[in-house]
Amino acid sequence: MALSPLGALVSYLSPLWRSIKSSSTVDVPVICIGNLTVGGAGKTPLVISLARALQGSGRNPHILSRGYGGQLKGPLRVNPAHHAAQDVGDEPLLLAQIAPTWIDSDRTTSARAAIEDGADILLMDDGFQNPGLNKTVSFLAIDGGYGFGNGLVMPAGPLREALTDGLARADVAVIIGNDITGVRNAIAGRCPIFEARIVPIPDEAITGKPVIAFAGIGRPEKFYASLQELGCTLIETRDFSDHHPYTPDEIMRLCDLAHALDATLVTTEKDLVRLPVEAREMVQALRIAIEWSDPATPGHLLQKILGNG
Repeated sequence: MALSPLGALVSYLSPLWRSIKSSSTVDVPVICIGNLTVGGAGKTPLVISLARALQGSGRNPHILSRGYGGQLKGPLRVNPAHHAAQDVGDEPLLLAQIAPTWIDSDRTTSARAAIEDGADILLMDDGFQNPGLNKTVSFLAIDGGYGFGNGLVMPAGPLREALTDGLARADVAVIIGNDITGVRNAIAGRCPIFEARIVPIPDEAITGKPVIAFAGIGRPEKFYASLQELGCTLIETRDFSDHHPYTPDEIMRLCDLAHALDATLVTTEKDLVRLPVEAREMVQALRIAIEWSDPATPGHLLQKILGNG
């Protein structure tokens, strides 16, 4: 493979960069939720699940994000009522509906701002490969249906770093979806493994309907499968690039197509916040959630992390 030498170079340089980069420690626990591959592993719903579990236990979690796709600089607390995806990125807008969310390329700076604002625990959305802020514990979200792809590092494959290096730093692995790629066998004995799946939330505006579905996410086929799980008939699907900024013309063409085919136009929650404001009422968004194999898992994990069990 022509790109294999570049992937090997990235594998070699990544641990060197982490070893020389300075890191900081803050006074509250830091839980990192990351992945080893590029996009689509289920990281965002996993962050939301842990945030809700923490809130249910009386904690005040704040979420730290790089703010990918946004133009504003941090440290900045995201306000869904005033900020748009082009300001702060699409994922922070979703997360800010669950818990206070901060953007900054420097996670230590946003961590300190969050603590000053009252956070007693921090959830780092992504950042597993970034050594700037020391983590109390690191979760890896792994898509059971995709696994680690061809096992090669970018640009030769989907891995952000060598598999052995990443697994050596992981404290918890969460396999999301059916493990049809042998993930459990690949990581057995390296860290505790838990299982969950992404489930669509029934919605009378979507469930059982013929739909035109579109998405600009890491693995849109997972979104389409969720719609089929709700009994939807996929009339047509349209894929866009990850984090695609939609134009009014693009959405109007999709609306016209849905009208012509007497179908409901549906996208993801992450895509919805990237639509022009005036177009959002014309599109339905499928909501999803993490369903753990054992519903008690988040509480048990967080008790151990916080030293209460």
